[in-house]
Amino acid sequence: MLSFIKRILGFSNKGRVRILMYHQVLPEKISFKNDLVVTSENLDEQLKYIKNNFQTVFFKDLEASKFLDNKIILTFDDGYHNNFEYLMPLLEKHQLKATIFIPTEFIQNLTDGESRVYMNFDEIKSLNSDLVEIALHSHSHRNFSELSLKEAEEDLLKNIQILEQNQIRFTKVLAYPYGKFPKEKHKKKEFFLMLERIGITSAMRIGNKINPYPFKNKFEVSRIDIKYGDTLKAFKWKLIFGKTKL
Repeated sequence: MLSFIKRILGFSNKGRVRILMYHQVLPEKISFKNDLVVTSENLDEQLKYIKNNFQTVFFKDLEASKFLDNKIILTFDDGYHNNFEYLMPLLEKHQLKATIFIPTEFIQNLTDGESRVYMNFDEIKSLNSDLVEIALHSHSHRNFSELSLKEAEEDLLKNIQILEQNQIRFTKVLAYPYGKFPKEKHKKKEFFLMLERIGITSAMRIGNKINPYPFKNKFEVSRIDIKYGDTLKAFKWKLIFGKTKL
């Protein structure tokens, strides 16, 4: 009976993978109400639940893990310094894996003495590779649906080049800035062919759905947006259905 219920609710399914989307992590006492923030207290509670019910994997290990039950990928966008301060201790505590998507221009533009909004390249390089996978989030964090194909390709190649120059190991998985990419049929086809040509293995939108694996469309993979106000109950609901409103 228990296994039947789990199947109905979407658990115990080797052919699916949940991909969660986060951004900033801050303690409750200094956090602010913003959907790009999750409090470290809430994240701790969420990771405890994940630890007991799922198995975190990296994108680079997805194929090798395709027969693994209850796969989940935790993703964090933008390389915020608070990920270094507050996310890493929680990953260490729970021994869970996460992928951080890096927009390299944000990191390049850091100036000594300014408030630490983003990690620097040395900090990114120092992250425990057993717990953190680095991936692509464009160079300039511009909306790909508003760029020409040439501009988009140059931007992505620069993203790759700068990570390589800084000797940072990364996986060629892309998170679209703002979850956006060209939608018109011809432009989308050309855009996806460009991603294929430069070696992008998969790309993330938002979508708030649970994905089949192997991916039905590897360049339109859905992530589940975890927000500031999500209670643990809402979080569990999202892990079952991908969203709170059906």
